[in-house]
Parts: sequence; structure tokens; C-alpha cells
Amino acid sequence: MRLLFRSYVLGFTLLFGAALICPGVAHSADAKEQPKEATSKFDALKRFSQVLDLVERYYVRDVSQGDLINGAVKGMLQGLDPHSTFMNTDEYKEMQETTSGEFFGVGIEISQENGQITVVTPIEDTPAFRAGLQPGDIILSINGQPAQELSLQEVVSRIRGPKGSEVELVILHHDSKNPQTVHITRDAIPLISVKSKKLEDGYYWIRLTRFSERTTDELKEALKAAEKESKANGGIKGIVLDLRNNPGGLLDQAVSVSDAFLDKGTIVSIKGRRENTERVYSAKKQGDDVRVPMVVLINAGSASASEIVAGALRDQKRALIVGERSFGKGSVQNIIPLADGSGLKLTVALYYTPNGSSIQAEGIVPDLEIPFEAPRTDDKDNPRMMLREQDLNRHLETKQDKKAAKGKNAANDAQEQLARDNQLRMGLQMVKNLPKMREIKAD
Repeated sequence: MRLLFRSYVLGFTLLFGAALICPGVAHSADAKEQPKEATSKFDALKRFSQVLDLVERYYVRDVSQGDLINGAVKGMLQGLDPHSTFMNTDEYKEMQETTSGEFFGVGIEISQENGQITVVTPIEDTPAFRAGLQPGDIILSINGQPAQELSLQEVVSRIRGPKGSEVELVILHHDSKNPQTVHITRDAIPLISVKSKKLEDGYYWIRLTRFSERTTDELKEALKAAEKESKANGGIKGIVLDLRNNPGGLLDQAVSVSDAFLDKGTIVSIKGRRENTERVYSAKKQGDDVRVPMVVLINAGSASASEIVAGALRDQKRALIVGERSFGKGSVQNIIPLADGSGLKLTVALYYTPNGSSIQAEGIVPDLEIPFEAPRTDDKDNPRMMLREQDLNRHLETKQDKKAAKGKNAANDAQEQLARDNQLRMGLQMVKNLPKMREIKAD
């Protein structure tokens, strides 16, 4: 596929060059002798050549031809859909770092729709997450520059920066009418994409924050650790797989994560305009397949690869989907490197869940729709915390205290998390009852 795309780009460049260098020769040809389609294509390129020449001659400032052509290519791709874009050398490098290396920024996934820069989701444990950015927020400006004047990739480049530096964002929260100015200090964005925690004996919460190059490996490491920890109590009894606010990432990782919980059947299929873009990804039986009851949590910040996993587990009736309707990004982008170090991110196909449905602009609808309820912080609604000796900093500990502290703190942490998160509480309740529900259905 990549060779095909490169050939197409090269062919366009040669044709475009001919239109610029020798328009007089081309113009002298008899239009009637040329096919209608070829004539219309030539007219479009000739028009572009004329506009380029006029801008170079008369624009108020001197602009290089390279900058003009790069801008034209960006505009062409932005007119296709919110996810296709041209990346210059620096932007292409930044994109690669996002999935494979360390980078510095604030930690948000964004999209562009009708000129508006919208937050798809803040990445967990990042400056943007701690600053309170939420899915659906609109970024109005970056360091005083209106975001509508910028391409999506230019917005990304301006938000990123050296660790410890500050960026000023003017945000319109999705539930507010008044913009808010937020100052965020850039930091290293953590690339660990899997978190795990024991909720109760045998029941585990596994959180996927994105789909990067090591996500499946990290997932399997978390599952092995959970199996080892729960072995004395009969092993893992159930999993709550949390895909909330997961913006997606690599397609192959979405497939391999799904395959960890499936032993057969279709995971996802992709279909584009060309036959060679069509492909079906299927699960295969593996020795470490996980077969325990599962609940998957999703919300409006679950996009792309997250929706592939949720759709596969839903359609194969492998898991119960709980939460809120997902984002609805059902398109596949191919990264096409160019010879000068720049690159294209081009939408080449739509993906379909195992039952053949596309979720583009529709999203995954949960089996059990439960809106998230923010925990109440009013002191009147919270029981008064009783301070004890063990809660004091630097209190004297015995060896037995130290041995028990780790397990006790982990248990308390899990209970606090369940108390704050109504969707997670429901997920745990449902995964514990799934075997009973299946027995009733079978009867």
C-alpha cells in the first residue's frame, strides 16, 4: 500500500511540475484531442499555477514557493476530513514520537471540525488532565493566537514544547458559555498505556490509556501479575476493562488487545475505495487467552482503536459494554512518509465491527448506558474523617505494620476509587453477576 501511495504522490509531482514549467507548450495542444477528464485535470493544475504565480509576484510579503505549496497541500488535505493532514519534517517526527518515544507537551488528543479545535480526551496523569480539560472542550487560542487560523498539526506543534515551559490556552468548556484562560506547564507525557488494580479478591480493573507500540505487551504483563496475585484465591474471576477517555492509536495494537480476550471470529474489517485496502482481522486461539467474565467501560472520549476493541468484544458477546456512547471515529489513516522527511496522514478506509456495522459518527452504544456522576465534594455529604496514629506522617512502624501496609493501602485505594466512580462501581457489580446472568439465560 505504501508503495502505491508513493507512486501516486510522485506521479502528481511530475504532472504538477510540467504544468508549472511549460504551460505554454501544454496550452498549445488542441483541447478537443484530449479526453474530457484529462482536460479538466489540466485546467485545475493550470489554475493553480496561475494563482501561485500571482501570489509570488504581488503578495504584500515575500513568500517562498515551498511554503506556498506546503500550505496548498495542507489546505487540500484539511478539506477532505478532520483526520487527513500534511506534516512537515518536524511535525512528522513529532507524530512518530507520540507512539514510540518520549515527548513533551500537555497531554491531550485533539481533532478539528469546521475550523474548531476540539479536545477528544485528556490523557490520564498529564498536565492537561490535572488542569481539568475535558472531552468536548474547544481550544480557542494558543499563546494568544486564534486556533482557527491554524491547521491541526500546527496546533499540536504550538501546544508542545520544552519540559517546564508554559503554554496559555483559552478554553471553552463543553458545559460553559464563558471562555477560560488556562496556564499549563508542559511535562513529559507518560507512555505507559496500561494500569491495573485489584478491586476485590479475584476482580481486577485494567485501564488502557492509549494504544501505543507496547500496549499489548503491557496488558499481558498486567494480566500475568494479576493471575499471580490472585492464585491463592482461585485466580482471576472477572475483569473491568476501562477504555474511557482512551483516544485510540495503532490499529495493530487494537487487534492484538482484542485477540487477548478472543479465540476466534472477526475482530474488525476495513474497507476503502481500492480493493487492496480491504482487510479482515480475525482472532486466533492462543495459550494465554483470557476467558474470565468481562465488562468494558466506554464514554465520549473513547475513540478509534478503543471503539474497535469495544465493538469486537460486544459483537462477539464476549463482554458487557457499560457507560456512555463513544466518540464515533470509524476511519483508518495511513501514514505515508515522503522523500524529504515530511509525511501524509491520509484517511484510506472505514472500519467495521464484526457484525458489519460502521460506527463512523455514530459511536459504540453501550449495552447498559450509565452517565458518569461526579463525586460530591460538599463537606456536609462526606463523613468526618477520624485521624488516627497510623495516619500521622513519620509515625513509628513495627515490622508487622510495614508488611501489612502495602496490602492495606492498596485495598483502601481501590475502595476510594470505587466510591468516586459510579461507572466503575456498576462495572464491578455487573462483572460479578455475569456468570449468574448467563446461567439464568441458559435455563
